[in-house]
Amino acid sequence: MVMMDTINSVLNWVVPPASLVMLAFSWPALTFINTCEWLYYSYLYHEDMYNKVVIVTGASSGIGEQIAYEYAKKRANLVLVARRDHRLHGISENAKRLGAPQVLIVAADVVKEDECRRFVNETISVFGRIDHLVNTASLGHTFYFEEANDASVFPILLDINFWGNVYPTYVALPYLRQNHGRIVVNAAVENWLPLPRMSIYSAAKAALVNFYETLRLELNGDVGITIATHGWIGAEMARGKFMLEEGAEMQWKEEREVQAAGSPVEEFARLIVSAAVRGSANVKYPSWYDVFLLYRVFAPDVLTWTFRFLLSNQGVRATSFMGTGRPLLEASSPPKRLLTGGESRTSPRLQLRQLDE
Repeated sequence: MVMMDTINSVLNWVVPPASLVMLAFSWPALTFINTCEWLYYSYLYHEDMYNKVVIVTGASSGIGEQIAYEYAKKRANLVLVARRDHRLHGISENAKRLGAPQVLIVAADVVKEDECRRFVNETISVFGRIDHLVNTASLGHTFYFEEANDASVFPILLDINFWGNVYPTYVALPYLRQNHGRIVVNAAVENWLPLPRMSIYSAAKAALVNFYETLRLELNGDVGITIATHGWIGAEMARGKFMLEEGAEMQWKEEREVQAAGSPVEEFARLIVSAAVRGSANVKYPSWYDVFLLYRVFAPDVLTWTFRFLLSNQGVRATSFMGTGRPLLEASSPPKRLLTGGESRTSPRLQLRQLDE
């Protein structure tokens, strides 16, 4: 035991600087290899999507809708999946005008395994194959963890951001393997970049990325996986899945439906589909976010100090729309307990209810 502690102590001092020196010397060679790989996948390898079959979950708006249009331009058959099938009819017509030979609409909830199995079976019944599975369903939040006085929402966030990707993958994988197909994953930079007010969301995205990185190794190239990682992007602002009760405005928004300040969702969708047909393992938008990864690994305190400085200048803490800056709850301290008629309750209370769509 003492010997192992001594070895670990020595390695803690030796391995990090030695690795940095090796990386510095190997950087030119790695850059050359990466450039050659990029040229190959950009100009020599390109999957022809004509008459291929693509399932897009969360296709009723935002990223999912735009990805469907990009595949339609490549003449792929589409299976559009969302809870709101009435929104899918217009998207289906748009996709056909853009070049999709056939479009199948399926109303389903991706956090339920039986419904995932249903839309996969319908796809096989109609088209007989699955070539690409695109998972875009995602739910973000902008609350401080201690402000969430209804813990029942935690599993909902994990269900949509994690199981909403895993279940479709689980049931579609045997058919994807038959055609050496591809899985496309809608991830986010928060899976490794710690941003305040996104604790549960970040944890779910981290689990999601680690799941697919491990699955990539297990599949050993039989099924490709493209992980798309984004920072702030713009998207359509539509009806949310969750609302505050008592007439308050929307607090919880599906991430793919939130109007956020940032780069256009159309550009991100185009990059995702282009990366998928090239067979790329990853696509990042915008790519400059990667510089923060160096700080996360080698100087994590810098990120901590930065966020503390930014938060200290806010004056008050605000829970708001994701990315819109429209505050719903402001408080200089955590919500206090009020006693009314001998009964303890939290004020203000964020009561969430699911809307039927």
